[in-house]
Amino acid sequence: MTDIAWIDAALTAARPQVLAALLRYFRDLETAEEAFQEASLRALNHWSTNGPPRDPAAWLIFVARNYALDEVRRNKRLDQLPDEAVLSDVGDTQDELAERLDNAHYRDDILRLLFICCHPSLPATQQIALALRVVSGLTVPEIARAFLVSESAMEQRITRAKRRVAAARVPFETPGPVERRRRLETVAAMIYLLFNEGYSASGGDVHVRIPLCEEAIRLARLLLRLFPSEPEIMGLTALLLLQHARAKARIDASGAIVLLEDQDRRLWNQELISEGLVLVEKALRHRRPGPYQVQAAIAAVHSRAQTPQETDWAEIERLYAALERLQPSPVVTLNRAVAVSKVHGPTRALELIEPLQAPLANYFHFYGVRGALLMQLGRKDEARADFDRAISLARTAAEAAHIRMNLDRLSA
Repeated sequence: MTDIAWIDAALTAARPQVLAALLRYFRDLETAEEAFQEASLRALNHWSTNGPPRDPAAWLIFVARNYALDEVRRNKRLDQLPDEAVLSDVGDTQDELAERLDNAHYRDDILRLLFICCHPSLPATQQIALALRVVSGLTVPEIARAFLVSESAMEQRITRAKRRVAAARVPFETPGPVERRRRLETVAAMIYLLFNEGYSASGGDVHVRIPLCEEAIRLARLLLRLFPSEPEIMGLTALLLLQHARAKARIDASGAIVLLEDQDRRLWNQELISEGLVLVEKALRHRRPGPYQVQAAIAAVHSRAQTPQETDWAEIERLYAALERLQPSPVVTLNRAVAVSKVHGPTRALELIEPLQAPLANYFHFYGVRGALLMQLGRKDEARADFDRAISLARTAAEAAHIRMNLDRLSA
């Protein structure tokens, strides 16, 4: 990995922790973001020359904090800051600050920031978009693709959210138990979208972004620690664990996508699968089914199958039908169609997804699935047209390469 690539990865990984700490000090989102950007620019110059610091997050917090203090003093706005004793709480040297950056002291900083972004004064879509941008550092195009909206619309949504946070003087404090529960659904949705961006990246040269998946799992576990008896949080955590367990088998040595039925199941992480299965069973015993629990149950069916032939596709189809009732969505119906094709054949599946063309007109997976179904039926020209459309909508090189492989099969 080049120096620039390593620095970029380190800045991305440290961003949530650094922003959370800066918000605790300055109680202002714009100040925190500006200070982080300045510290990141200095890191590019300093780290490439002097090598990485012992603790990148500590270094960034220290530099960003000092920069923000200097800017505030320069603008003569000291009266808007907390007491100097609070601002100086982390000490005056990098080493001293680094020693304080342990899990006990900063354990819930990022989770606190999540609950702040998901303040009820914002509409739910703005809450999730703001959290994905501020906490996770996803780009506007990445977030727009997660919501299936245009980049300009998402840019406006995030800008409005920041303005509303500033205008409403949202307190940057950990909300109490009652308020946390009110915001729980939105926080869970943000963690789910963060994982999805890692599981199937929406841009760039990398199809899977492991650090994002791991961060989402870490946050889900923290959330489960706060709400240990909430079945939907059990389901969310189980879903992420079961999906991530397949990470090593999903991409081959050349970077190409490996479909579930072609994966080497010996590469699946059995520890994560075991943890996920226990959580699924525990959640379902509460008999309060929710979307995350049903998705986790689907992942569990796949995880229990030792070979592709052992997969209980009829059960998966029933679970997707239940998910459609709980959370109607064109994407859920598209996923159900895959199970229907396994149980009832491609013709039934094709009938199921035909009404989805309008709502999923710009969705890569719609054309990939429909093309595959048409190919099974021998309708090669129609399949080729869908595969060409899928390639034009591919978000990563791996997605495009996977579709080209199908085109090669058609030609053969």
